[in-house]
Amino acid sequence: MSLERVNPDGLSPATGFSHAVVATGGRLVLLAGQTALDGAGKVVGESLPEQFETALGNLLAALAAAGGTPDRLARVTVYAVDVADYRAHAPELGRIWRALAGRDYPAMAVIGTTRLWDEEALVELDGLAVLD
Repeated sequence: MSLERVNPDGLSPATGFSHAVVATGGRLVLLAGQTALDGAGKVVGESLPEQFETALGNLLAALAAAGGTPDRLARVTVYAVDVADYRAHAPELGRIWRALAGRDYPAMAVIGTTRLWDEEALVELDGLAVLD
């Protein structure tokens, strides 16, 4: 099983994401949306970076439970209630991503939304991974 990250020269530089990821062979893991919920089901963290770190940790915990590692992520979608705030914190969010998931970036999108399931949630991440 392999993942090939494709970033064509004619497109804008891929910083913190890959333009395309080609997966061959393996098992497909669909990861449900994860917010900053703790084990008791409460949203933790007041700021976007705090919630992003918890939500990403939750996504990676689900992936690990399915037998995967962060480098197996082929696609991640981020849903943010305030895209301007997300952009303002992008460097910090990038540091959090690298600390938890490394430098193998999946294909990604950030989508603005008016609210998430839990009103206190500022960000949600879902994903797709391909395992051996």
